[in-house]
Amino acid sequence: EVKFVDLRFTDTRGKEQHVSVPVKAFDEDKFEHGHAFDGSSIDGFSRVQESDVLAIPDPNTFEILPWVDGKSAEARIFCDIHDLDGTAFDGDPRQVLRRNLKAAQKQGFELLVAPDMEYFYFAPPKHGEAPQPLDEGSFFDLTTTDVASSLRKETIRTLEAMSIPVEY
Repeated sequence: EVKFVDLRFTDTRGKEQHVSVPVKAFDEDKFEHGHAFDGSSIDGFSRVQESDVLAIPDPNTFEILPWVDGKSAEARIFCDIHDLDGTAFDGDPRQVLRRNLKAAQKQGFELLVAPDMEYFYFAPPKHGEAPQPLDEGSFFDLTTTDVASSLRKETIRTLEAMSIPVEY
């Protein structure tokens, strides 16, 4: 029932970017040859004269997004960015990480990398006002059960549905 596939990648500043492709247009050719897009639209990728780049999907990262209803389900897949000639794009953060992993390994080091996600819940915005947190508790505080407590549990269930482990 998947209707769209989000091809995701990270720009040179670490911000996640994407292009949505209708599932009808997402075929084996996209896996082998990638999806061409205008790299000059992404900060740090390409100049206008050499703008096109390829998003090559990494099948190991395919995931159906659990928060979208079944009638219009969506999936995401992370991509490596390549130049049109098929070579890895030097500015792709995934390529930068691979180069650094190889360099560390050559020197006898093992580089361990993992995200440390932190987030805050805010009340629905009111026009012209600064965002207001849903709770005032800080890390490890014992707070009363409030709307943020339910949201935290729902967040954990959603992350686990996407095979993302949660420690606490």
